[in-house]
Formats: sequence, structure tokens, C-alpha cells
Amino acid sequence: MTKAGYPKPKKVVLAYSGGLDTSIIIPWLRENYGCEVIAMAGDIGQGDELQGVEEKAKASGASKTFVEDLRQEFVTEFLWPMVRSGAVYEDKYLLGTSIARPLLARRQVEVALREGADAVAHGCTGKGNDQVRFELTYKAFAPQLRVIAPWREWAIRSREEALAYAREHKIPVAVSAGKLYSRDRNLWHLSHEGGVLEDPACAVPHDVWQLTKSPEQAPEAGAEVQIAFEQGVPVAVDGVRLGPVEIVQTLNRIGGEQGVGRTELVENRFVGMKSRGAYETPGGTLIVAAHRELEALCLDRETAHYKQHVALEYARLVYNGYWYTPLREALDAFVDHTQKNVTGEVRLKLYRGNVEVLGRSSPYSLYAGDIASFTMGDSYDQKDAEGFINLIGLPFQVCAAIKSRSHKAVETNQSRDRKAATTKPHL
Repeated sequence: MTKAGYPKPKKVVLAYSGGLDTSIIIPWLRENYGCEVIAMAGDIGQGDELQGVEEKAKASGASKTFVEDLRQEFVTEFLWPMVRSGAVYEDKYLLGTSIARPLLARRQVEVALREGADAVAHGCTGKGNDQVRFELTYKAFAPQLRVIAPWREWAIRSREEALAYAREHKIPVAVSAGKLYSRDRNLWHLSHEGGVLEDPACAVPHDVWQLTKSPEQAPEAGAEVQIAFEQGVPVAVDGVRLGPVEIVQTLNRIGGEQGVGRTELVENRFVGMKSRGAYETPGGTLIVAAHRELEALCLDRETAHYKQHVALEYARLVYNGYWYTPLREALDAFVDHTQKNVTGEVRLKLYRGNVEVLGRSSPYSLYAGDIASFTMGDSYDQKDAEGFINLIGLPFQVCAAIKSRSHKAVETNQSRDRKAATTKPHL
């Protein structure tokens, strides 16, 4: 029996990345629980990071390793709904890590149920948001599975100690004591945390950035790119229709070359503390900017303004790990309706880290040139504006009248008081 009173698990499926934390978790689980460990890695666009991951997991003591290609699923079922919602966390973070966790955790549960495991494990720290995102997903799909979170149990308290554990167990890891950045990469972004980044007064070192060129070193000529959407979903780049994964990869390359997509921020974590991170989202930055401009053309004012509130709530749900909730599904229904006419093209100019909108067009554009033009035509009777202003200005007039009467009453009372004070009483 474990100290919590539960029987020790016999088979555990670990969310495995091949990085420092998950690499040392495999031998730690075997040592402390005496259980079989199955490693599950999801390919959501990490690139070279997954090379040799099966061999590494096996060398660390895993009985099996599953590497699942989830890229198409990641883009179509998670990224596109988020893009269409307009979700951006605290005005800057495009939610690259947050949006990936529900998919990885869901597939981990599917593997656990298929393999007859009685527990799942992850390498998230007890200070981070990811532990919440993983474990809320576990509860949504298989609450009967036991959850093991080593960072909340073991004696290791730092990445330096984790490195020492790896050396002791002869586990090769691509991290050195001099560069202790914690990184998370997928199709949408690359995040950087830890090391000198933990000091919010310290500038982000140049060697942190990997996906994007320094704006100072970006091409002098800049670049232009056109993104086409159908019902809010990106479908083509520069007139060439591409698959979902190809679109993100293509725009990552174009944006990264031009130094687009860098941001750093001090954010409010769901677990209650502030943290500082640096994020690279080149393709995502272009997609979000273009989608926003197309919506400005195609959505009516009331819907566009209300959707801003929905975007804030959607971002909060994604960030906090509330993906598999009735509220998120309900918000998706609203977003789906708003995107029916968000179809068209947006042209962007990229120059040394900056993104400028050159133009946008749509067959469903609500921009009426004959009405918006400064040239006076028959479509808009300017005399109507007087009555319109009078009606919406009525509350202003009422307030002004009340204030005026109030001021006069005060002045009258003050004048009476002054007169009484200067009048001598009769003896």
C-alpha cells in the first residue's frame, strides 16, 4: 500500500516528451512504485525533439513506447476553434502550450484504457498550470485512473537536482547546468521559461529565441503574404490551398524569417502566482492578425463587440484547462454561428518583426462604400443625423438640466445663509 492508502499501481502510462523531467520519471516510478511504465508521446509538431524518443524511453526503463501523430487533430480540433474564437490570454499570449495539453492528456487516457493501465502520470510541476490541464482532462475521460505527479511527491526540488538524478541513473538529457531553460514546442509555438527569464527585469537573451530571426537581422525588403479563410478557417497561403498542418508550417517559416511572432510577458498563472515567459508564435501571429481583420469586415457591430467578451472567456477556459466543459462547447456554438460569413482574403506586410495590414476583401463584406465614402450620395441622408443625435443625446440633456437646477438651488441656499449671517438681530 502507498502512504495515501491506495494500492500501488501495476501499470502506469506516462505523458512522455523525452525531456529532462519525464526522462527521470520512468526510473523513479519503477523504483518507488515497482510498476510497469508505458511512455506515450504525442507528435504535435515538436520536430527533431522526438527523434530517438522510443530508444530513450526504453533505455530509461519503459516497457512500451507509443508515439502518436496528432498534428492534424491538433490543428483542426484545437487550433482552428481557438483562432475562430479570437482567444488571446492577457492581450499577448497565443496559448500555444495551453491548447495542446487537453489533446495530449486525452490521448494518454485512451492509451491507458487500451493497455489496461490503472494509473497515469505526468511531469508537470506543482507550481505550474499544466498539472491542472492534464488532470482535469483525466477527470473528464477516466476519473477512475489514479494520477501520479512526481513533482508533488519526490525530494527533487530543482532542475539542477533533476540533472544530478539523471547522471546518477545514466540517462542522457539535452540540458546543461548553464542553460536551464524549460521549453515547450509544437506546431503553434515555442515557449521558454526558467533560468535568467525568471527575473522580469532582465531582457530576454538573444540565444533564447530559436524559431524567429532577430528583427534587426531580418531581410531589409520584408515580405508580403496573403491568407485566405473560409468560415473563419485558414485554407490558403498566397493563393495556394494547403492542408491544415502545411498552413501553420508555411506561415511559421514566413513569419520566422521576418522576425515576427516574438513576445514576452509576466502572466497570471491559474495556480495563483505570476510567472515570466518568452514565446515565439510566428505563424500564429499572422493567422490571428489576419482573422481579426477579416472579422472586422464581415461581422456586424453588435456581434463583433459581444464576441470580444466571448474571446476573453474562451482564453480563460483554454488557459485554465477547462477545454472539456459544457461552457466551452456552448461558446463554440456561438462562435460557429459568427463565422458563417468570415470568408475572404487578408494581405499582410511583414517587416522586421512588425505586421501591417495591406488590405482585406470578402464576398460577405459589410463595408458599403457608397455609405462610408466622404462623397455625399443618395444612400445616406445627412439630415437624419440631427434626429439621431437628439434621441441618443436626450439622457445627456436630462442630466444637464438636473445638474443646473441642483446648482441653482445650492447657490440660492448659500446666498440665503450669507444674508442671514450679516443681518443683525433686533434687540
